[in-house]
Amino acid sequence: MSDYRIGMQVHGRVTGIQPYGAFVTLDAEHQGLIHISECHEGYVKSITEYLEVGQVVDVVILDIDEYTGKISLSLRCVEHQPQHAAADLEIYKTFQHKHFCTNRHVHAGFTPIANNLDSWVADSIRRLKVGED
Repeated sequence: MSDYRIGMQVHGRVTGIQPYGAFVTLDAEHQGLIHISECHEGYVKSITEYLEVGQVVDVVILDIDEYTGKISLSLRCVEHQPQHAAADLEIYKTFQHKHFCTNRHVHAGFTPIANNLDSWVADSIRRLKVGED
């Protein structure tokens, strides 16, 4: 279990760059990924315009997958932090992360939708017809 938490600002070193993002080593045991969309505000044609291998960066932890331990990082959040008091900054960091609800033990896929789609369509058509009267 690591001491890293969502919303923390941490230092790291870029160790690899791919078209979709940059890998950042945080310490001897942990690394994360800055997705290209979290590299800079607005459209980013190439991540190499902003980052290079060996560069030391400050990043914010957006998400930590509880099952795989993968860490999602953002350079963009560091660029655009508001100038508030320390307490306000902690609240801001708390709401800057993405949260994904997953359960690796549930493999339902689209089955619930397939099982209920006909009844949902019929119910919607019935409601539309009632609204016409």
